[in-house]
Amino acid sequence: MKKMKVLAICAIAVLSVTSAKAQFATGADVVSSYVWRGIPQEGTAGTPNIQPYVSFTTGGLTLGSWASSSFIGNVKEVDLYATYVFTPSIALTVTDYNWGFTKSYFSYAKGSDHKFEASLAYTGAESFPLSVSLNTFFAGSDTIAATGKAAFSSYIELSYPLSTSAKVFCGAALNKSEAIYNTSGLAITNLGIKVSKSIVITDKFSLPVYGVLGANLSTKDAFGADKKSSLYFVAGITL
Repeated sequence: MKKMKVLAICAIAVLSVTSAKAQFATGADVVSSYVWRGIPQEGTAGTPNIQPYVSFTTGGLTLGSWASSSFIGNVKEVDLYATYVFTPSIALTVTDYNWGFTKSYFSYAKGSDHKFEASLAYTGAESFPLSVSLNTFFAGSDTIAATGKAAFSSYIELSYPLSTSAKVFCGAALNKSEAIYNTSGLAITNLGIKVSKSIVITDKFSLPVYGVLGANLSTKDAFGADKKSSLYFVAGITL
């Protein structure tokens, strides 16, 4: 893992110097609560979060970092990712998630807080704009408690635009997942609708806002016990 970090740092340095078309970007969302793939990240006591990002793009490659932090400090997450766009319709992303922070961030030894996921995304043609993403954790602390072996927690999500400002989505965990989705098998964890709007402030400035109404329909926990399905609503502002 140390070699991987060194190579990543070197790659960023080389690309930033040699690519005339390289672009940097930054921004942030402010959300009423942090819900990821239908799973509240603060239990039932959600609080506002700020979610900044920075990215560097050259050609079809983007390297970046995304984070989330609660206004009262209960949630802390810093992720690193690399995305390569093969065609306008197909992209592959590898993400290094870290939301535990029980150890040094740069500890990649067995039992660290890091979880690694590969995601393949497809964006449909204009004639049928269905988007699909398939996501699988392949390394890190996504493990089966009883055996310590990798759980390979997987998730698939489909989304379809209803208009330029609204889309519906349906996401499901595909297998038993104790550490990530708290499911005992196939389960719909994220079903809902997202509506966006741009509020005009001045002639030159508009504020993008959005609302997400969704539900986690999973009815069993990782150990087979019954649990209640949950409904969530998140409001967000993009800065």
